[in-house]
Amino acid sequence: MIKPSLKRAVLVLADGTCFQGFAFGSMEKEVFGELVFSTSMTGYVELLTDPSYHQQILTLTCPEIGNCGVARCDAESDRIFAKALVVREISPMTSNWRADISLDDWLKEEGIPGIYGIDTRALVHHLRSHGSQMAILSTIQSADIFDLHQRAGQLQGMEGAELASEVSTKSPFEFTQGLFGTDGTQISALSKPRYHVAVIDFGIKKNMLRLLVHYGCRVTVLPSHALAHEVLDLKPDGLLLSNGPGDPEVAVAGIDTVRNLIGLLPIFGICMGHQVLSLATGAKTFKLKFGHRGANQPVIGDDGRVMITSQNHGFAVDDSALHASFKIAQTNLSDGTVEGLTVLDKWAFGVQYHPEAAPGPHDAQNHFVQFLSIMEMWKKTKSQNVLELEVVNHAEAF
Repeated sequence: MIKPSLKRAVLVLADGTCFQGFAFGSMEKEVFGELVFSTSMTGYVELLTDPSYHQQILTLTCPEIGNCGVARCDAESDRIFAKALVVREISPMTSNWRADISLDDWLKEEGIPGIYGIDTRALVHHLRSHGSQMAILSTIQSADIFDLHQRAGQLQGMEGAELASEVSTKSPFEFTQGLFGTDGTQISALSKPRYHVAVIDFGIKKNMLRLLVHYGCRVTVLPSHALAHEVLDLKPDGLLLSNGPGDPEVAVAGIDTVRNLIGLLPIFGICMGHQVLSLATGAKTFKLKFGHRGANQPVIGDDGRVMITSQNHGFAVDDSALHASFKIAQTNLSDGTVEGLTVLDKWAFGVQYHPEAAPGPHDAQNHFVQFLSIMEMWKKTKSQNVLELEVVNHAEAF
């Protein structure tokens, strides 16, 4: 079986570590980004199209990638956001009835370079020991390693990087697509739209929107810079804060908007949205050494229940700087970092992981049902308050 190519490719880290292998995907290309790794065994289509990987070079720990080809309907956005792909082996053949194109050809089509034939175990061990760092991947045959090292060491890292505005929608739109089966056919929604949900897009994955539609929501997606009055003008029953790339502390517009909306309507934050929700009440975030990326992250709730979750983030909420109004609902079993928060008496909660699970697992998908329950309680409370106010006004009139 013939490999995609035997042309040279080189990956040079900011600290001077160098890996030489073979090129696949886009040839004669050079890209830079933060080098990170994911432990997911499946779902490379969803990972590559996740906007949270914007400005990052993705390493996959699964030793062989590409066997299943690419089913475009699995994409979480309209294009590949990862800057490059690093793997141990690229499969020379595709065997999947759902596939539209091979992984190698898809990367060529999207202009994304890749490197294979390197020891990804050694690379991941290095990142775990020394932390995620900036790197340059080049499939240019004449690339000079010393020059790449010099330039990689001068690259600005993710801290202070405002990237949400680069991947967010530029204008509001309605989203109506629900879930679909493995054969590509639409799955009927569980109910007709009962709730109107506004979504602030920091770099959202489509499956979050599909699940909202599936559970009976009318969905309006807003840009990352949406103002509080623009959200309220929609008269929504709830607000979803999405995932996204970059440093959450510099998402100033989103933080200010959420600060002005907390307590006025139900809010559900996912990943970066969870961090923005926390920052809006005065919390702090910090950069993790190498982040949490993969579909096997164990999370334990305050009820003792353990979930295996899908995660993709490089920052976390600092539990030492949390406001008294917060209750820590879940923590990471591996390192004890905050994974879930509830804002007491404010109809708001957030999770650091991905309950839409694309790719899986689906342990945490019930958070969408939780969000619906909160919106239902909020609507009833709101109606009761209006009724009580009408009664008081009527009594005062006599």
